[in-house]
Amino acid sequence: MTKVLQSFNMEDVKPVGSTLPTNCKLSGKQSTKIKADKTEMIQIPYASTVGSLMYAMVCTRPDIGYAVGVVSRFMSNPGREHWVAVKWILRYLKGISSVCLRFGSGKTLLEGFTDSDMSADVDTSRSTSRYVMTYAGGAVSWQSRLEKSVALSTTEAEYMATVEAGKEVIWMKDFIGELGIRQEFRLHCDSQSAIHLAKNAAYHSKGDITSSGKG
Repeated sequence: MTKVLQSFNMEDVKPVGSTLPTNCKLSGKQSTKIKADKTEMIQIPYASTVGSLMYAMVCTRPDIGYAVGVVSRFMSNPGREHWVAVKWILRYLKGISSVCLRFGSGKTLLEGFTDSDMSADVDTSRSTSRYVMTYAGGAVSWQSRLEKSVALSTTEAEYMATVEAGKEVIWMKDFIGELGIRQEFRLHCDSQSAIHLAKNAAYHSKGDITSSGKG
């Protein structure tokens, strides 16, 4: 990570404690439109910086998955606000450069944690599904990406995220089983409505789900 910061002259920046600025809402409307701005942005290594962040995210940094997913949407025509967000991620990495993944510090249990934000993408109104899988206390698989369709409620958004996480945790369970280890797993979701829907496979209208008083 130090080499990445050095390559983009960010090794001496002031660290920040979050992956994106508070209330950061990036959209395609912030992309460059006039010739002067496009000429300026061509000189900025936006694509190569985001590519380096993607590499770090895929290999060892699940905590920047969401932020990298957001800034990567504007690779074809980034604007100044998008570049500010990219530099913010680098400042965050500067502050946690000494933090690393640890494995084997907990019991050998496969656990998945999932979450979703409702209509967070300004341009498409789609939600972002996120999950992280841990084994023996260490993160071994993670993902953050836009959902394929627009969710009509927070319950639907959380349910879609849980389905994607469920596919991954079942695949990992089977993979561990092929290694000769019988493996149980747990999948955690913070939406009681989505859990209620998952436990009752029959059709539910939105009113049926929310009438239980669980949000």
